[in-house]
Amino acid sequence: MTLPPPITPPHQVDTALRGQGFAVLDAAGLAQVAGVDRTAFGALTPFWNDLPPDQHLRDGGRYRRRRHSCFVVDEAKITQVPHRAHWQPVEYNALHGGIERWFEPMHSAMLDQPAWPRLLLALGERASALRGKQPWYVEAHPFRIDTSDGIGRPTPEGAHRDGVDLVAVLLIGRHGVKGGETRVFAADGPQGMRFTLSEPWSVLLLDDARVIHESTPIQPLQPDAPGWRDTLVLTYRAGGFQGP
Repeated sequence: MTLPPPITPPHQVDTALRGQGFAVLDAAGLAQVAGVDRTAFGALTPFWNDLPPDQHLRDGGRYRRRRHSCFVVDEAKITQVPHRAHWQPVEYNALHGGIERWFEPMHSAMLDQPAWPRLLLALGERASALRGKQPWYVEAHPFRIDTSDGIGRPTPEGAHRDGVDLVAVLLIGRHGVKGGETRVFAADGPQGMRFTLSEPWSVLLLDDARVIHESTPIQPLQPDAPGWRDTLVLTYRAGGFQGP
């Protein structure tokens, strides 16, 4: 049994972010917000089949594959910046913070798909509605968490904030797994919510200053059968990228 996510109507997304610190769009709602046909997201999905292993996991696991690219979104303009390391302070990531982590960049063919810039711009508008119009420094992380170790951990660092302004966690797909429950908690109180994203291209949007989040581990539905959970995490930060 899984708990379905509380879907936010597209016209209420900004109000929900300001009011409760998070919002969830289903695939149809995300397509409406991005101004694309829902089927356009399908052209992006195959790129999750070519993600290199994450060489920085400090828990010794082999369950995570990923890429990483960075952009500046300034109203209607998107600029991809020279490839750079991903860095977080230990205050936000006690497990992997304080080190420069280099990952292979995203495929240019993926970035050339029409849905990609529309997605970045639409979420940039959500960040601007939350914090005011300004350039947004965006880090994009396509992830695959698999069950090759018997268990896969989407957030090995535990419940956390990312040190940005807006976080978008998009579910790309699930195959042969159980678990992967999303949990969102108020950063300054006991309120929380738990649910499972299951629809491809549904998205959880988070006001990173107000909530913390995590996803529970995944396990295979069938012993010795492959299983994985694919996500895209996009973070929007004002003022610049995080760095040492």
